[in-house]
Amino acid sequence: MLEEQRFNTALHDCATFDCGVLSLDEYLAKFASQRRRRGISQTYVLVDSESLRAVLGYYSLSAAQIDAGQISETDRKRLPRYPIPCFRIGRLACQKNQQGKGIGRLLIGSAVARCLKAREEVASDALIVDAKDERVKAFYEHYGFTSCADPPNTLCLPLGK
Repeated sequence: MLEEQRFNTALHDCATFDCGVLSLDEYLAKFASQRRRRGISQTYVLVDSESLRAVLGYYSLSAAQIDAGQISETDRKRLPRYPIPCFRIGRLACQKNQQGKGIGRLLIGSAVARCLKAREEVASDALIVDAKDERVKAFYEHYGFTSCADPPNTLCLPLGK
């Protein structure tokens, strides 16, 4: 059974994680714990309950804001004209041998669920992400994210109206 856990270097084997993108592999191995300790971001991993050390995928979340002028006209009408509080997916990656098996969908779903829960305590309007290229942008668009005005590779998913 798959389960999500807060990343912990004492529990999770990040050295063997390989998603095919060196910067995403290095983030988990070298920076995720450091950024958590500094209060910059929090990383969550997806593991199989039969092999808790092996990381199947991960995502990181942090607080963010976006200028109201960057979001769609429809969403802008319901919001004030100053920066809008958001959550940001800073990184999201899936182990190479798990790609194409729905792990990315599970990670996004977990991130959205976590943001909705946090939104009960701390106001936030959307979940945003900066897609690194057109392939990644298409991945997020498939799950309902829409492009912001500028930069065009920043995407936004409203968390409720």
